[in-house]
Amino acid sequence: MKYSTEIQKAQFDEQGLAIAAGWAEVYICHPETREYMRASLDNVPFGGSVVADAYLDAPELPTKTDIAIVRSDDEKSWLYVTDHRGKIAYSTETRQPLEVDFIGDLPDTFTLLEPKTEFDKWNGKKWITDTEAQKAALVAEADNEKALRLNEANNTITYLQEAVDVDLATEDETAALQEWKKYRVLLNRVDTSTAPNIDWPQKP
Repeated sequence: MKYSTEIQKAQFDEQGLAIAAGWAEVYICHPETREYMRASLDNVPFGGSVVADAYLDAPELPTKTDIAIVRSDDEKSWLYVTDHRGKIAYSTETRQPLEVDFIGDLPDTFTLLEPKTEFDKWNGKKWITDTEAQKAALVAEADNEKALRLNEANNTITYLQEAVDVDLATEDETAALQEWKKYRVLLNRVDTSTAPNIDWPQKP
């Protein structure tokens, strides 16, 4: 016939060379990561092959979002591998977060499970809080807070006591001295081993 509305399609032999020139549907992957990118059309000349990183077999699209399509190293098939890109993984050694930017399984030293405290340790399957270390830190923090409060009380009492000793204290200062002394007594009675459940005395 003089005219045709049919698109000339290429035909290929077993080696992937065109035995009839024409258009071919191809499926292209990234040249470096080998990840599937898109479908396209390639105009293949007689005796030629499709463009680089393009293949004639269509990949089956996964139903899950955490799967990536990758061309195999031997270029014969499509592989379906784990894809955690964009998620946050955590080092099982340091608890430090890392945004995943690669295709494939996480290294053994990372997990998608988030540690809940700075005292969490990885037991191979999940995070376990080191309650002893956590308690020790809370007690140390309470000890520091107690020391700061006592230092403030001691300085205030020293000043007020001097005013009383030289008969220069006002009535308010004399009353304040007694309140600060009571406050210091109560502070000294605080048991920091009960941290974080400490009822700190009210400062005057």
